[in-house]
Amino acid sequence: MGTSAWRKSGGAVVEPASDGVAWLAVGADGTVSEWGPVAERLLGYPARDVLGRPVADLLATRSGVDSGYGEIMFRHRDGHIVRCRLLVEGTGPSLAVELSPAGPIPPSDIEQALVEALFTRSPIGLILLDPQLRLMRINAAAEGMHGTRIGEVLGLRPTQAWPEFSGEMVERVLGEVLRTGEPAIEFEKRGRPPGDPGREHVYSTSAFRLQAQDGRILGVADLVVDITERHRAERRLALMAEAGARIGTTLDLLRTAQELAEVVVPTLTDSVSVDVLEPVLGGEEIPPGPIKRTAVLRRAASCSRRTDAPPGAYAPGEISSYPGDTPACQVLVDHVPRLVRTLTEDSPWVAGDPARGRKMLEDRVHSLMLVPLVVRGCALGLVCFYRWGSARGPFEDDDLELAVDLVGRAAVALDNGRRYIRERNTVLALQQGMLPQRFAAPRAVDWAHHMVYSGAGGDWTDVIPLPGARVALVTGSTPGRGVRTAATMGRLRAAVHTLANLDLAPDELLARLDDLVRALGRESGETSAGTPIGASCLYLVYDPVTGHGSMASAGHPAPVLAHPDGTVTAPPPPAGEPLGHPGPPFEKVVLDLPEDTLIVLHTRGLLQKFPAQTGAAELERLVASPTGSLQNLSLTLTEALVPSDPQEDAAVLVARTRPLDPGSVLLWDLPPDPAAVATARTLATRQLATWGLAEEEVFATELIVSELVTNAIRYAAPPIRLRLIRDRALTCEVSDSNSAAPFLRHARTTDEGGRGLLLVAQLAERWGTRYQERGKIVWAELPITGPVRQMESA
Repeated sequence: MGTSAWRKSGGAVVEPASDGVAWLAVGADGTVSEWGPVAERLLGYPARDVLGRPVADLLATRSGVDSGYGEIMFRHRDGHIVRCRLLVEGTGPSLAVELSPAGPIPPSDIEQALVEALFTRSPIGLILLDPQLRLMRINAAAEGMHGTRIGEVLGLRPTQAWPEFSGEMVERVLGEVLRTGEPAIEFEKRGRPPGDPGREHVYSTSAFRLQAQDGRILGVADLVVDITERHRAERRLALMAEAGARIGTTLDLLRTAQELAEVVVPTLTDSVSVDVLEPVLGGEEIPPGPIKRTAVLRRAASCSRRTDAPPGAYAPGEISSYPGDTPACQVLVDHVPRLVRTLTEDSPWVAGDPARGRKMLEDRVHSLMLVPLVVRGCALGLVCFYRWGSARGPFEDDDLELAVDLVGRAAVALDNGRRYIRERNTVLALQQGMLPQRFAAPRAVDWAHHMVYSGAGGDWTDVIPLPGARVALVTGSTPGRGVRTAATMGRLRAAVHTLANLDLAPDELLARLDDLVRALGRESGETSAGTPIGASCLYLVYDPVTGHGSMASAGHPAPVLAHPDGTVTAPPPPAGEPLGHPGPPFEKVVLDLPEDTLIVLHTRGLLQKFPAQTGAAELERLVASPTGSLQNLSLTLTEALVPSDPQEDAAVLVARTRPLDPGSVLLWDLPPDPAAVATARTLATRQLATWGLAEEEVFATELIVSELVTNAIRYAAPPIRLRLIRDRALTCEVSDSNSAAPFLRHARTTDEGGRGLLLVAQLAERWGTRYQERGKIVWAELPITGPVRQMESA
């Protein structure tokens, strides 16, 4: 139909109604200038809504062209798409456009185009097989994947045509598809395409059965997609996730190195070795920058797929340094990883290192990666990755990138372990420096102790000689971990020694110590690291003259006592909260400790291997049947009750009581008469002569007795008693019922008195005052030399 077949009527197009063809006119500016009723019926727009609008507004897409069939896509007023064929007439400023609805595309055309595209242009491999699984046809993509043309494999089964492409598995899956009719979706097969023979590819395969309309089975279709890159990316992500979960689970450097080795074998490499600088294993600081070629390396870990030979050229712990002129040393110098895709026998990587070279030749290594362990610019060691055999291709750039990520993660974990070792060594050095290298040797007890160091730094034990042949047994524990905890432990131990020298009762000593802890807590902040708040302490004083002990506890575990009759008890400690915690006043209990009573004091860390009740029962069982010396017993307790890798310190103190011989203690009651001073001097002189003391020691003791008894008679109240105790030192004690303590004063030249205690302080090694429930004891100690010591050693 031409333009003569339609006419204008009032701005609209009048067209033959019988044609079924829509007409419209488009002006030079691209707007609709005329619109017919058939066009209204076809697209749903009345003339008033269209005239003057750009014709492009009616198109469904920006171009409107369906490139498959040369049709125009319009959008109906209600939103659906209308496909139209187009005819344009006219050459002037206005064009007449004829639109007719497009009919359906013939199915035969679609099928022909689809088949042609699948077999010539499709990037997805297509393989058709008959019911006997013989190849009938393959497309161009499948030919490229397998490196064969259809003429070469026509009529063959997959196991015959492509045995290296998981042929048996493919036939098994396709056979199941033919038998059941159920499609197989995305099963994987592997192979080496001729275009990339050095690397194994992974293919995703889906298969479905081909069936005629009458039900006859025509064969099976196999669709193949190369997913190698996706598979490698997934594998890298999975390996990184596994590394995050498995590497660095402990602060043990050797264990961390072994975890890295076990993660990468066999997923990434066939074998691996991890060598670490020797100072790193000792926790020492490593300066940033290049490492000297003469640096000493030690093998930390190695792993291999081989089970019939050692995994590496060196065993863990052996020195594994590289010769100074090898390329591997350069990796430690410049911190740049190396990728050696092809390794030959004459390569400097092999020839320059005889030990590793022999191992690489033995394993037939063909590819190598070396990655330095670097943290904050400091090299900690070197990791070597090896591949051998024909099953795996050489390392690629993405393998090196993955190895660098994994080694970087391991380097951080190794550095954490190194820093932990360094801090632990610092804590141990500080803790051991604050504990005595030699304890005093009081005769009142035989004793032994043992410490298990975990790096916490807060536990201690002490044996403190007291005047009157008594001895204080102390155990304590400071909360926290680290250098500040060890320092706090040292402060508390020094405070206990200072308070013990004041000869305070156990409950009074802990009360004073509690005041000190509260003050220290206010200074440091109760929540800061190393605070003494919450420390525990047990203080037990044994008196070999009376055979009794007095004990007070600040939140500390009870001692265990093994009595001479074989019974074992754990007397509950008196009430007392940990130091610095609010609670009732500390209490003191008196224990009966006859000769050969075994006393076991310990910190909570001794029982960390067991639950509380189980551990206490096991401790009592071990104490009930001691074997060997006290030192052996202390070792037995720690070995049985403390794990091999303790999380807390553990301390145990074992003591056996030794009462004094009655002949070493003399006691006299004195009347409150100044004449009794001479009597006291005479009694003391006779007894010292009996004991065989030297003349100068007798003279000094005579003066001390005279001054102390004179003060008691002059300033105190009866009863007044004089007691001499011969132990490793000679103790002179004068007791009275007055609680007022004597004190030193400096007398002037014109004073007639006031020089007594000054004289005592000059003659005695130490002197002091000890309070009792009623009154006090003023005591002085003198060292003993000569015959008495000879008698003791005999």
